[in-house]
Amino acid sequence: MNPPQEVISRPSTPAAELSARSLNVMRIGYAFMGIGLAIVKWPLLVNNARSLPLWEGVVVCLLTAMSLLAFLGLRYPVRMLPILLFEVTWKLIWIATIAIPHLVSHDLDSATRAVLVNCSFVVVIIAVVPWRFAWRHYVRTPGDAWH
Repeated sequence: MNPPQEVISRPSTPAAELSARSLNVMRIGYAFMGIGLAIVKWPLLVNNARSLPLWEGVVVCLLTAMSLLAFLGLRYPVRMLPILLFEVTWKLIWIATIAIPHLVSHDLDSATRAVLVNCSFVVVIIAVVPWRFAWRHYVRTPGDAWH
């Protein structure tokens, strides 16, 4: 008689919790973000990096890095979800704290208006994020142990 076999169950991967459709919708968001930033920011970095003012250079480098990570999200949509969450978070914070107060006080200048228009494309990213999954994995699930 053979001893009972221990059944080892592997925990499901986070990607397995999402449908192929959800993963592909996320990929649309990554492509939108990655391509958009590559078109707008990469030329500034490649052609003008030395002439950019300090903080504009910082922003260009940050957004170029985000575009590279967004392209990585095409391959690993679930693992790179924090990049989409970061994109949504910073843009909504900027809109709420900078753009809306200027809109309310009717003193929105052309530069701020241009940033607001660019930030308004965040609706695409908001639409592709699997919010229930994000809530479950980043808010409801216990965090990693501190050792």
